[in-house]
Amino acid sequence: MASYVTQEGLNKMKVELEQLETIERPRITQQIAEARDKGDLSENAEYDAAKEAQGMLEMKISKLKDMIVNSKVINESLLDTSKVSILTTVRLKNNGTKKEQVFTLVPDNESDLKSGKISVNTPIAKGLLGKAVGETAEVLLPNGNQLSFEVLEISL
Repeated sequence: MASYVTQEGLNKMKVELEQLETIERPRITQQIAEARDKGDLSENAEYDAAKEAQGMLEMKISKLKDMIVNSKVINESLLDTSKVSILTTVRLKNNGTKKEQVFTLVPDNESDLKSGKISVNTPIAKGLLGKAVGETAEVLLPNGNQLSFEVLEISL
């Protein structure tokens, strides 16, 4: 199943994969060799820990490779800013608090609340998708609270 990513997100995954394969993998291989040199493997906790770390690393590498292969880069030049969609930045007014907020809707693996990037699969993003400037989004949160946002601006 394809997952949509930005070019920046794909580049980050490739950099992480390269680090895991060129730095982490050799480091764990070295730890296993050092533990093996210490003798009896049946009672060697260092060897067991290093082998377990190796297994976890190989799973992470495999998962990352699958994610990269199955990623489809979103062509930002084809995005339409007349309605809220993935990769659009939305300026909102919270109708309850009257405060303005700005969010960029991104794929799951690129969300970062500190920089205002929220996953398109969050309740707020789902409520905003397809809305145009001037429209109101009613969002039901998992805790049962309802929020109301007015879409003030949509941009890339």
